[in-house]
Amino acid sequence: MVLRVVILIAFGFQVMINLTRPVITLYASGMGASALDIGVLTATYAFFPLIFAIHIGKIADMVGDRLPTLLGTIGMTIGVAFPFVFPAMWSLYVSQAIVGVSQIFINVSLQNVLGHAATKETRDYYFSMWGMSVALGSVIGPVLGGYLADHYSYSFAFLTASLAGVLPIAVSFFVPNAARQKAASNETVHQGSAFDLLKIPMLRKALASSALVLYSRDIYVAYFPLFASGLGYSTATIGWIITVQGVAMVTVRFFLARLSTRLGRGHVLMGSILLAGCAFLFMPFSGHAYVFALWSALMGAGLGCGQPLSMTTTYNASPKTRTGEVLGLRLACNRLSQMIAPLFFGLVGSWVGLVSVFYVSGLFLIGGAFLTRSTDKTDRPVETSM
Repeated sequence: MVLRVVILIAFGFQVMINLTRPVITLYASGMGASALDIGVLTATYAFFPLIFAIHIGKIADMVGDRLPTLLGTIGMTIGVAFPFVFPAMWSLYVSQAIVGVSQIFINVSLQNVLGHAATKETRDYYFSMWGMSVALGSVIGPVLGGYLADHYSYSFAFLTASLAGVLPIAVSFFVPNAARQKAASNETVHQGSAFDLLKIPMLRKALASSALVLYSRDIYVAYFPLFASGLGYSTATIGWIITVQGVAMVTVRFFLARLSTRLGRGHVLMGSILLAGCAFLFMPFSGHAYVFALWSALMGAGLGCGQPLSMTTTYNASPKTRTGEVLGLRLACNRLSQMIAPLFFGLVGSWVGLVSVFYVSGLFLIGGAFLTRSTDKTDRPVETSM
């Protein structure tokens, strides 16, 4: 029951995000935004979550997971409705800020629910199912957003996303509220800073690999539509190519638990990041939609492994009374990368050209795969808990 509730909410809010995020850069570009403006807009999505993610994790530890999930789904619905109600550049920034904070409430709380509901033996499976529902939302969202933008308008795409928020809001009332801390335990455990947790080597590597994977997905979703649009491809075609990546992410997550058991979580993670990095590097050499789709699929297969594996590793390395806080720390690190990377790549795209974004990001992924590789001890498929 818990897994089904979480999957439904995750699928719903991911459809909302992925319906609008590829469209939002094209909408902004149509309003005259430069590559640097696009970078700032993309970074807005990550700025406020960077500030509040750890505090939101502490809230989930103290009050349970139902209320933060409900607040997040309502906030998400309001955020994606903004560009429909106010079709102006400023509303895109407001929308991204609201959506960014709201999805932190949802992510921290639902991941906390899954971590508590699963055993050590089933945790990879639970987080893989979470990842599959997220990836499935990323399959449907871009196709739907591209179709609505092509046949109706960008504003109508945002309206549709807000109407889709009804499902996750309704299902949020069924989220269990068992992940509460006792006040005495809370006072004892939370004396240290959240950043003291970075002293745990396994946790540091999990956070770094998670940040690498997530910012790369965001850079692709933000800049590939601009790159392909410059080559004359329609919004619908671009949406389909991005959807191919989502299909690959869904597919690989069906086999992820077995892969990590057989090969070791660390080896699977390193190989997947290398694959995604190579796909980034070869993307600009493509000139045909089918070749774009091939690289997009390989990138999806690589990036699709990273988030579930890093979630499992992060949860296993967490003190049991601070799981929400640690998951918040993980998301704060993700948002830091999502804030810095778009600004950096926006400058790169403005100075050197849009194609350079793919070269530099690919090199970062390949280098990061080696820097975050696991030792034999942390690579074992059988987890150890603190």
